[in-house]
Amino acid sequence: MHWFSCIAQNRLTVRGNNPQGYKADCKIAIRIFVVWRVKELIEKSIDRLKLASDILLKHYNKPLVCEYSGGKDSDVLLQLFRMSGIPFEVHNSHTTVDAPQTVRHIKNTFSELTDKGIKCEIDYHVQENGNRLTMWNLIPRKLMPPTRIVRYCCSELKEGGNPNRMIATGVRWSESSKRSNRSPFEVLGQTASKSIGVSDEKMLITDNDCTRRLFENCQMKAKTVVNPIIDWTDQNIWQFIGEKDIQVCELYQCGYNRLGCLGCPLASKKQREKEMYDFPKYKQAYIRAFDRMIEERRRRGKDTKWSCGEEVYLWWMQDNNVVGQMELSDFIEY
Repeated sequence: MHWFSCIAQNRLTVRGNNPQGYKADCKIAIRIFVVWRVKELIEKSIDRLKLASDILLKHYNKPLVCEYSGGKDSDVLLQLFRMSGIPFEVHNSHTTVDAPQTVRHIKNTFSELTDKGIKCEIDYHVQENGNRLTMWNLIPRKLMPPTRIVRYCCSELKEGGNPNRMIATGVRWSESSKRSNRSPFEVLGQTASKSIGVSDEKMLITDNDCTRRLFENCQMKAKTVVNPIIDWTDQNIWQFIGEKDIQVCELYQCGYNRLGCLGCPLASKKQREKEMYDFPKYKQAYIRAFDRMIEERRRRGKDTKWSCGEEVYLWWMQDNNVVGQMELSDFIEY
């Protein structure tokens, strides 16, 4: 950033002791830096996509899959795919607990992509018996609500698609402390927490590096992943959306900063309460699922301190389930 300090020093010399002029120059310099930073991130992200595509086409003759959830990160990722010029497919896991606006945005986006000849798939989790797996029948099956400690809904409804394929996700370090341990290139085991990080620099720069060969020769025994925008901040995301005039889900105009499963245990209490207030039908659906969960526990001869779904819901909505974590033993008996 030597050029940045040179510009600042030059403007200070010109401005002298004029504080108003200095503040104006600082704002201009910051704006220049933000634009430059986003340009750098775009180039690196596209390089990651191209490398992942080359590996996949070389070894498996299949295009890279863009995992699309309908949120702002997914829209940025999709735009980068378009800019990269590589062949790709798009996949969405239908969770059954996304807001109607999110589902509508996904379908509209997929319709536009399909018209352009891009293969898009929505996974509705159809089981061998022909029935669909949903959050509402998953809760009774698991005999407990999803919590921060036991978050079975992600593995069942979001992470199970595209076996033996290489995927691209919108995972970013700035989203959570847990995700700060993720890597631009990964080989995932049963869960993301067991991922094997692969050096970004070695993958992009050193063609014959052993870590790259390890990644290429994994033979798809586990899902391989590229996270092109892993080092983007929220500011970078919105800057790019504005510059490219990307159409995002309308919920961002209704006070939402994060889109995802309604009632997700990872969200804050404030966010979850807003979601249940804005979408009361989902609140009632959760309560009915908790009622069926209690019935199933009784049918299997398992005790529970809760008498109805409403009581479970009130416990479940506590901030981060902090108080309720000591009571998880009431559920985990299977």
